[in-house]
Amino acid sequence: MAAFRNLSFLVFVFCVLISLKNQNAETKKGSFGISSFSSSPKKPASIFSDLLSKQAVLLSTEDEEVVNRKMLTVSGSESLEYDYYRKSCPAAEKTIREAVRELCKSRPRLGPALVRLVFHDCFIEGCDASVLLDGVEGMRSEKDSPPNESLKGFYAIDIIKSKLEGMCPGVVSCADILVLAAREAVILAGGPFYPLNTGRRDSTVAYSDIATYELPSPHADVSETLASFASRGFDERETVSLLGSHSTGTTHCRFFKNRLYNFDGSGQPDPTLDSGFLNLLRSKCDNTLPSRSSAPSASFTGSTLPFNSSLLSAAEAPSIDKLSSSPEEEEVMDMTYGEPAAEFGTVYYRHLLQGKGLLFADQQLMAGEETRIWVGAYASDPFLFRRDFALVMMRLSNLRVLTAPRGQIRQNCSKVAG
Repeated sequence: MAAFRNLSFLVFVFCVLISLKNQNAETKKGSFGISSFSSSPKKPASIFSDLLSKQAVLLSTEDEEVVNRKMLTVSGSESLEYDYYRKSCPAAEKTIREAVRELCKSRPRLGPALVRLVFHDCFIEGCDASVLLDGVEGMRSEKDSPPNESLKGFYAIDIIKSKLEGMCPGVVSCADILVLAAREAVILAGGPFYPLNTGRRDSTVAYSDIATYELPSPHADVSETLASFASRGFDERETVSLLGSHSTGTTHCRFFKNRLYNFDGSGQPDPTLDSGFLNLLRSKCDNTLPSRSSAPSASFTGSTLPFNSSLLSAAEAPSIDKLSSSPEEEEVMDMTYGEPAAEFGTVYYRHLLQGKGLLFADQQLMAGEETRIWVGAYASDPFLFRRDFALVMMRLSNLRVLTAPRGQIRQNCSKVAG
């Protein structure tokens, strides 16, 4: 068991060192840096000592069996490797990173859309790029399931895949492209770097029915949300951490409008909403358009970070400026509520403490005893959140992956290879 504790410590140190290095580089460019979380920045040695102390406390309070399970899952399949494409396509990860950065320059909402996309892929039968498949005779697409109707970012994945196919035909899987692109999106949003092994392969089938009924709902209470995430192996702490991604992007008004005007059919607003926040939301989302009904027709992520709206579907023409729209889709709310330079993650938890959670399922984290504790912890300790978020994104990215000889490498991410 000591070996697993050592493994946990090494993974933690590795994540911290790389994340600090990455954030320091970004700060020089004017991006979010770790130092932005504190009004009185500490010296690097002091920061690192504090993080090591926190890790020691966390490990000492966790059950050994829980640590064992978490670290095995974070490590993922033994068939995955770090820098898997180092010989077969050595520039693959660099190409993905540069493409995401370039695309996000013209479409800032693409980043949250990619994180949402990877969540919707990995949550349904694992990280196998099944969410990218178009429907064909005898197989419905996951894109057509009600919770996935507002998914965006497919076109960006197609662009990246096309670049890689030109460099290394039939080598890099769509599943790996998706998890690596999502990681870059997290970094661009001000989140932490986290190491990922690669070598995933692509599914040959889609799971439309499972996507329809098993993606978490934005209308779920805390017990339903925890049960949904627990079905994929996430505990309370990991669930609260993962939902910190709701601190960036936008969400459609239809996913929370019932809280503003007709909560639970009462004809009144949700009594847990802060009154000032209620007025702000009503100014952004009027009551002239119908709200979407509850589960299973809407995904937990609504339209935000795992969870967001904006880019293009794979079926659209190559014009990157062409956006799908409808009157209902035009009603959106920024997850930062218009606050400038909002801190990734921390602002989300602070809003929950103030009764300003946008989605009902978000605010419900304050209704659970343990979830409420973790909301408070992450609101007050950005370093703890970043560490936990990095680990949970590693776990999410390794859910039920396919490795050789299972699966395939698609040449087109929306079609099964012939």
